[in-house]
Amino acid sequence: MDHVAVNELGFPILTLMLAIPTIAAIVCLFVDAKMARTVALGATLLDLALGILLWASYQVGGDQWQFQEYAPIFGRFAWALGIDGIALMLIMLSVFLMPICILASWTIEKRVQEYMAAFLFVEVLMLGVFMAQDIFLFYVMFEAGLIPMYLIIGIWGGANRIYAAYKFFLYTLLGSVLMLIAMLWMVQTAGTTFIPDLMVYDFDPAAQTWLFLAFFASFAVKLPMWPVHTWLPDAHVQAPTAGSVILAGVLLKLGGYGFVRFSLPMFPEASSELFWLVMGLSLVAVVYTSLVALVQQDMKKLIAYSSVAHMAFVTIGLFAMNQQGIEGGMIVMLSHGLVSGALFLCVGVVYDRMHTREIAKYGGVANNMPAYALFFLLFTMASIGLPGTSGFVGEFLVLIGVYQANSWVAFVATTGIILGASYMLLLFWRIAYGTARTEEAAKMPDLTKREWALLAPIAAAVLWMGVYPESFMAPMRKDVETLVARIERAAPAGDAHIERGAAPAAAADAHHGEGGH
Repeated sequence: MDHVAVNELGFPILTLMLAIPTIAAIVCLFVDAKMARTVALGATLLDLALGILLWASYQVGGDQWQFQEYAPIFGRFAWALGIDGIALMLIMLSVFLMPICILASWTIEKRVQEYMAAFLFVEVLMLGVFMAQDIFLFYVMFEAGLIPMYLIIGIWGGANRIYAAYKFFLYTLLGSVLMLIAMLWMVQTAGTTFIPDLMVYDFDPAAQTWLFLAFFASFAVKLPMWPVHTWLPDAHVQAPTAGSVILAGVLLKLGGYGFVRFSLPMFPEASSELFWLVMGLSLVAVVYTSLVALVQQDMKKLIAYSSVAHMAFVTIGLFAMNQQGIEGGMIVMLSHGLVSGALFLCVGVVYDRMHTREIAKYGGVANNMPAYALFFLLFTMASIGLPGTSGFVGEFLVLIGVYQANSWVAFVATTGIILGASYMLLLFWRIAYGTARTEEAAKMPDLTKREWALLAPIAAAVLWMGVYPESFMAPMRKDVETLVARIERAAPAGDAHIERGAAPAAAADAHHGEGGH
C-alpha cells in the first residue's frame, strides 16, 4: 500500500516537535549550567507552543489519521508519523508537563547539563511513542525511553538509587523482549509494519492469545499492573522530584496507550477471552495497593501506590470494551497524569524545605503555608475523584462502562474509590492540620514564585477537565467509536444489560439472542 503523507499545516510539525528537544539536548551538553537550564526551558516551551498549534489545527471528526509524514528508510523500516485524537491528547499531556518538570529541576546543582539533556531526550522518546505509525519505530521509541529515565534515577536519585534504577530497567526490559518477538511474527504474517494497517488486520484467533500475552508482558510492567508493579514505588522514592512527575505523568501512560493502540484493536478475540485475567489483576491492584498505601510512612511511596491503583482503573475501563469504558480509561490516564504529577510536585515543595518525606515529621502546615495547603487540598480531592475535578469524570465513566460489562467488577472497583479517599484524606490531614510536630515544620515559608508557576497551571487544567471534559473527549470520541466498532464482535456480554423501554428479562433474552457468549 502506498502511503501518501497528508499534512494539514504544510510543514512537518511532528518531526519538528521531535527535532527541537533533540537539538536542544545536544546543545545542553556543550554549554554551562545556567545556559543549559534556559535552553531546556526554552525548548520545552517551544514544543508546548507547537502542541497547542497541533491541537488547534486538529480536525475533530475529520480523518482518523492526521498530520501524517512518511519517509522510507530501509527495507520495511520507515519514518512514519501521524496522530489520531487519542495520541493528540497524550502528546498534549507530555508537552504540558515537560516545561513544569524543567522548572521543578531549577534547584538541581549536580551535572546540570547532562540532567537537562536526559530530560529532553525523555521528551523526544515519549512523543515519538505517541506519533509513531511504524511498528518498529514505535518499539525503538518505547524501549529507548528506558535509557534516559534509568540515568535520571541512577545519577540524580536518592540514597538507594542504583538498586531502584536496575530494578526499573530489568523489569521493563524483560517484558519487551517478548513483545519484539510478537511484532516480528505479526509483520511477517501481515506483510506490513504500518500500524494503521495492522490495526484492521484479522490475526488468527489461536495466535491472538499468544500475541496478546507477549504484548501484555510489556505493557503490564510499564503501566504497572499488580504483581509486576513493585519497581514503581522504588523508582518513585529514589527519583528526583521532576523524575517522579514525568514517570507518573507520562511514562506510565505508555502502557495504557499500548493497550488502546495494539492489544484491543489487533487482538480483539484474545482481549475478550482474557477479560478475566486483566480484570482480576486490576481488581487486586485497586484493593491491595490502596490498602498498602494506607500504611505508608513515606509521602512519595503513598502516592506511588495510589498510582498503581489509579492505573488499574485505566485497564478496567479499557477492557470493558465499550464507549464509556474506553473514554473513561483515557480520561483517567490524562487526569492521573496531571494529578499525580502535581502531588509529586507538592511533596517536592516540602522536601526542599525539610529534606524528609516522612509524614510523621510534618503537621499543621496549613498554618504557615496556606497557599500550599490549598493546592495540596485541590490535588488530593482530584485524586479521590471529587465532582468538579478531573478525577471524577474518568472514574465515573469507567464505572458506568465496566458496569455494562460486569457488575461485580464495578462493585469491587468502587471500593477502591472509598479506600482511595481514606488514604488521601489521611495524608492531607496528617500533613496540613493539627499542630506542627517539629520546629522546622512550623517555620517553613509558603510557596515561592517558581513554585506557584509549577502548581497553578496544573490546578487550572485539573479544574478545566473537571468542569468541561468535552474539550478533552471531543478529539478522542471518533477514534474510540472506531475502536469499539472493531472490538464489538468480541466484547463480553454484560450481566447488567439495561435497555430503555423494555422489561429487563426480555431485554436480557434479546441480548443473548443477538449473540451473547
